[in-house]
Amino acid sequence: MSANNSTRQTLFIAAILCLVCSIVVSSAAVILKPQQVANKLLDRNKNILSAAGLFDEDKHSDADVASLFAQFEPVFLDLREGKLLSIDEAKGLNLDANTFDQKAASKVPELSRKLSSEEDTALIGRQAKYALIYLLKEEGELKRMVLPVHGYGLWGTLYGFMAVENDANTIAGLAFYSHKETPGLGAKVDLPKWKALWPGKKIYEIKDDQLNVRIKLTKGQANPDNSYEVDGLSGATLTSVGVSNLVQFWMGDLGYKPFMASFTKQNVGGQ
Repeated sequence: MSANNSTRQTLFIAAILCLVCSIVVSSAAVILKPQQVANKLLDRNKNILSAAGLFDEDKHSDADVASLFAQFEPVFLDLREGKLLSIDEAKGLNLDANTFDQKAASKVPELSRKLSSEEDTALIGRQAKYALIYLLKEEGELKRMVLPVHGYGLWGTLYGFMAVENDANTIAGLAFYSHKETPGLGAKVDLPKWKALWPGKKIYEIKDDQLNVRIKLTKGQANPDNSYEVDGLSGATLTSVGVSNLVQFWMGDLGYKPFMASFTKQNVGGQ
């Protein structure tokens, strides 16, 4: 066999191998995609339940998630107007609770707005105009609501949920489902001991029906008598600052504050 034929044969075999491998990889990606989507949805729902205090890793399994999550009513909130959208309004905007991705929506000009440097205290760049929130009701009465929050930490954006009691001021829980913070430092946001510091803390100081955002992470240990402070993350100052910023942003004027204010006007809110 000539050198040219040998080279051609080698290249042919290599090309066939590349083609076969690409087909295998592509097929695997297609086959596994539904499972990946299901796993992502399961993880999101577990974090919503965790933030609301309804999921305990020691007591519940993944099999319990669907029945527990069925207690929630997902609804869209117009962040600009501070009001919930009706089912028809959401449909008219092509908003589907089963497929809505707030992160993706923030990149679509029609569904988002670019924040100015003065507005963008959470360092998110663009903000979706709508948020998908989750209402927990008992016998028709609102008990708790779970709100998506996100903002930049040290190495990337933290994505999570904050649960708030029906007084629109008392925190029921906080859980992050995605972040890039340093293991053992900023990643302490995942520790149950730190997350247990949030329930019972107050978001706003309310004076003359005005809501002033006060919740924050403090350096070191928080004063136990201060209902607005949470312990900072030891050795992770920038992550602590990022969490403070994102919580204050989302509970502020550009986030959920207009919606929360409607509760105080109905004499539901309070300090």
